[in-house]
Amino acid sequence: MSSMLKPPPAALPSSPQRHRFTVAEFNHMGDLGWFEGRRAFLLDGIILENGPMDPPHAVVVGLVHQGLQSIFTAGYWVRGQMPLNLDEFNYPLPDLAVVRGTPRDYSGVHPSTAELVVEVADTSLQIDITEKAERYATAGIADYWVLDIAGQQLHVFRDPAPLPAGLGATAYRTHLTVKPTERIAPLAVPHAMLLVGDLLP
Repeated sequence: MSSMLKPPPAALPSSPQRHRFTVAEFNHMGDLGWFEGRRAFLLDGIILENGPMDPPHAVVVGLVHQGLQSIFTAGYWVRGQMPLNLDEFNYPLPDLAVVRGTPRDYSGVHPSTAELVVEVADTSLQIDITEKAERYATAGIADYWVLDIAGQQLHVFRDPAPLPAGLGATAYRTHLTVKPTERIAPLAVPHAMLLVGDLLP
């Protein structure tokens, strides 16, 4: 009588493995209601969540939205706290993004790029000027602004370019710090100057 040999058990990982979520997986979880009432977003495959929005943050988002709408007229849409589908693993929820076209142009898909992205930073400044900046630079966003509420200043990031070979990353070569008494214009509308103080509470 021949004996049946059982295959050896599959080798198990020696340590816990981190799972990188894709945009498709993230959206499926959203469809199931996992993020209902929460401000979740995906950054490099990791699900992050913004905390409750305090009044100064909301005020700055409103002020920036008004300012951008006044200078980006026909042919642009100023999107407030809506996703950008940057790539397979990055689905940020920027406070504001200016995209070409009209809302109906995006009825089937979220935009994958923007003429300008603006983040409003209170407790999120460090991630906004580092991890998010790298993701936006890698996606080729030419103009990225971070309004620092506590520091009362605007960080302007421009000139995205790959870092030296082997690092596998992209970064902004230009980082300007603009004070409330100074003016700045988006790259897409260089004639339209905004006073930084008008964007702060």
